[in-house]
Amino acid sequence: MFAPIALVFSRIAILLGFHRKSTLFTEAEAAEIVDTIAQAEEKTSAEIRVHISHRFKGDDIVMAAQETFTRLEMHKTVERNGILIFLVPKSKRFAIFGDAGINEKMRTGEWDEIRDHMQQLFREQQFKAGVIRGVREIGQILASHFPPTDINPNELSNQISIDA
Repeated sequence: MFAPIALVFSRIAILLGFHRKSTLFTEAEAAEIVDTIAQAEEKTSAEIRVHISHRFKGDDIVMAAQETFTRLEMHKTVERNGILIFLVPKSKRFAIFGDAGINEKMRTGEWDEIRDHMQQLFREQQFKAGVIRGVREIGQILASHFPPTDINPNELSNQISIDA
């Protein structure tokens, strides 16, 4: 007897957009992050992406970041120098995942420093600022290990990807 009413309410919620996951960034903030990625990539042959996951519910965020990295085909860059900032707003967690070419050249603790800077801004509810700082710092480090080439193609999209 109550099932049809619940179905009607569900359909109304879908029509009104209540079924959608809330976004972490406004359109303007997302555009600013995308611009920051493009600026960082001008100084390096490496590729940077940001992904927001609303699906992740497990314990191993690094494994989820790695799976997303593969699903986004980030491992197919010529120099194996893609890096993913993987954000999970619901659990307030994130991971920075780099490809094999990057990890071979990084010094121990470099990712930890970037993580700590981002985390501080996230604690202050400054999510856009945290991601932008992370992208800039990652870009600076990658520029020293992977300088831009004469061609320097943009191998991966700079758009923020989202799974809902």
